[in-house]
Amino acid sequence: MKNYNILCIILLGTLLANCGDTKKGENSLFTFDNSKFKEQYQPQEAIELGILNPNSKTVDSIIYYVNDKKVAAKKNIDKLIFELKDQKLGYQNLKALVYYEGQNSEATTRVELVSNIQPKLLEYKIVNTYPHDTASFTQGLEFYKDTLYESTGQNGTSHFRKYDYKTGKVFEQVDLDKAYFGEGISILNDKIFQLTWTEKTGFIYNANTLKLEKTFTYDKDIQGWGLTNDGKYLYQSDGTEKIWKMDPKTLKIVDNINVYTTSTKIKSVNELEWINGLIYGNIWQKDAIAIINPTNGAVEAVLDLSSLRKLVKVTEDDFLNGIAYNPKTKTIFVTGKNWNKMFEIKVSE
Repeated sequence: MKNYNILCIILLGTLLANCGDTKKGENSLFTFDNSKFKEQYQPQEAIELGILNPNSKTVDSIIYYVNDKKVAAKKNIDKLIFELKDQKLGYQNLKALVYYEGQNSEATTRVELVSNIQPKLLEYKIVNTYPHDTASFTQGLEFYKDTLYESTGQNGTSHFRKYDYKTGKVFEQVDLDKAYFGEGISILNDKIFQLTWTEKTGFIYNANTLKLEKTFTYDKDIQGWGLTNDGKYLYQSDGTEKIWKMDPKTLKIVDNINVYTTSTKIKSVNELEWINGLIYGNIWQKDAIAIINPTNGAVEAVLDLSSLRKLVKVTEDDFLNGIAYNPKTKTIFVTGKNWNKMFEIKVSE
């Protein structure tokens, strides 16, 4: 697809050719035979797993693991053809537990699995332009009952508010303690979930009264960036290529995906919005949105919004951030950190 390189440049700033970084295990007794390994694989492919036995040990059996999950057991030093179709995108950690002469030894390596989907380049049309508070360091944007909610960052000025997006009039605002750097929000089951950046702390408010109901600690040692939901689960970005799936009742992480194109992972995934079964994600420091498959992390499309920068009064550090889908109008609202405008757009292929 001729536009593919352009899409990567939009997302990454430069086209990166990310090698598979295949590594032999430190164990010198047995190692994976990586002579036929490729730098990168795609989900429709299979990989041949086999062990080198340079010391001619008598091998009884080998148990193969992929990402710490047992996938097969083989007699002697028989090889394994492992299909990658059901694996998550990203690095696949391979391990072979080799049983020999009454003992056992491990061999480890890894390969990289990238997407096999060529992203589409989406187009957009501006439907309306609205004012936006230039003091708002936008971290999250979401509609709830026809009202727009926005969360902002920076220690000492972090808050979330609900307001009339047409006029900018604030209906109600909740300020965070100055110790917290506010991040994304999402509203699910009449609860407002709010993240903080490096404090590993989240807050849950009553969506009708905005009263704080609970404070929680992240289930993983990660940062808090963007947040969205699919009507059942929460999805949290952490500034890397990962998006974490969280149970809103237990606040435990139940799964995750890695965001990938056909050539590389997409780091710095930021503000998130769930739209028609896909995750729309801002990429930090890029005026672009990646449209992500929530099942496997593949980038299916890219929305280049760099031309909006010409329509706002911003500095080079005022990045695009903030995506809100209005199900009533079926339009998307976008803005940026400290932008003086917010745009209502319609998106098409």
